[in-house]
Amino acid sequence: MSKKENENFNQQLNSQPEDGDEEMTVTLDLDDGTSVTCAIVTILTVSKQDYIVLLPLEEDGENHDGMVWFYRYFENEDDPNEEPVLEYIEDDEEYEIVSDAFDEYLDNVEFDEVMEEE
Repeated sequence: MSKKENENFNQQLNSQPEDGDEEMTVTLDLDDGTSVTCAIVTILTVSKQDYIVLLPLEEDGENHDGMVWFYRYFENEDDPNEEPVLEYIEDDEEYEIVSDAFDEYLDNVEFDEVMEEE
C-alpha cells in the first residue's frame, strides 16, 4: 500500500465505542469503496510494535468464518484524542510473528476462562 493509500485508509477509520459490556467496534472504509464493521479483539505488543486484531462482522453483526485481520497500530501519545493509525502488514514473516502472538493470546484467554470456572 502506498503512503497516500495508507493515509486515505486511516482517515476512514471510525471508532464506535459501545455502551456497557458490549464490544468496541471500528468501521473500516476499504479501498474498493465498501465499509466493514469490525469488533476489536485485542491490541498486542510484539517486539515493541503494537498490532490490533479485528474481527470483521457481517450485516447481522456476527462473524461466521472466524477470520481475523491484523494491522500495525499506532496511537499519538501526545494527543489521545487523535484517531489511531492502522497500517497493512505486507511482510509474510512479520504477519506470522503476529499470528503466533495472537495464538498465544488465545491460549492465555482460554486458560484464564478455565481457571475462572473452577
